[in-house]
Amino acid sequence: MNLRQVSIASLLAAAIAVPSFAQQDLSGTWNPQFSEDSGERGLGPDLVDYLGLPINAEARQWALSWDPDRLSLQEHQCQVHTVAYIYRGPLQLRIWEERDPQTQELIAIHNYSSTYEQNRTIWMDDRGHPPDYAPHTWMGFSTGHWDGNILTVYTTHIKQGWTRRNGLPSSDEITLTEHFIRHGNHLTHVTVVNDPIYLDEPLVKSQDYVLNANSGGNWLWPCEYVDETPGKPHSEVPSFMPGENPFVTEFAAKYGLPAQAVLGGAETMYPEYGEKVKAMPIPPKPPAPKP
Repeated sequence: MNLRQVSIASLLAAAIAVPSFAQQDLSGTWNPQFSEDSGERGLGPDLVDYLGLPINAEARQWALSWDPDRLSLQEHQCQVHTVAYIYRGPLQLRIWEERDPQTQELIAIHNYSSTYEQNRTIWMDDRGHPPDYAPHTWMGFSTGHWDGNILTVYTTHIKQGWTRRNGLPSSDEITLTEHFIRHGNHLTHVTVVNDPIYLDEPLVKSQDYVLNANSGGNWLWPCEYVDETPGKPHSEVPSFMPGENPFVTEFAAKYGLPAQAVLGGAETMYPEYGEKVKAMPIPPKPPAPKP
């Protein structure tokens, strides 16, 4: 074997020896597991439950003025979840790769969410993000790379949405960092949201999926606007003035928690806050309805 043959053989051996765990194929149909934060995946969380979320005073005031009847307005009936929230909702998730037909290099990883029929592209070809003035969308603009067997994704240009589906807002200046980690038929999705407008600290969440060998089921989300509040002017937006939210203590009283604690804030994320909670008053439960 001459030197040229040795070199070629060495290159082939090196290519074959590349660890298989360097990248993983995430392709398939994935279903969320409801054992974690199940309230987020169904009807939604309780009103005025912001405990453990690093929100600031501006986000809290927005949420306390939010009336759930606002969702009856035609402008909001079919409003989709942004990319920073939609993976936590009730959905089927399909993932597939796009590769160059000649070189087979990975160009993008595509996601399709059955909830609101959202399509998302995660660019894997080292392209840059658009300028700040570029349009914002529900899914934003995403670029990704592999950290070993972890797909890390960075997303910008996301529309204004919500941090939680009980009125807590997210601004259109958020950035989203995600980690997709596959272990066989299980997929862990970790998200880190930074919001300079409504969060004092990064908000870290995780959700788990299991591979569904049967890709059937409902992949469509038809949504039509209807008039749910006949007789009311469409210009009227349901809301609560400061100090008039009737649900301020409902969640706290239901679970025997201090009303101050459920209003959230970065401090409520940490174990030391438990000592402060012990000294806080708990609101009385409302009287039981008469039979």
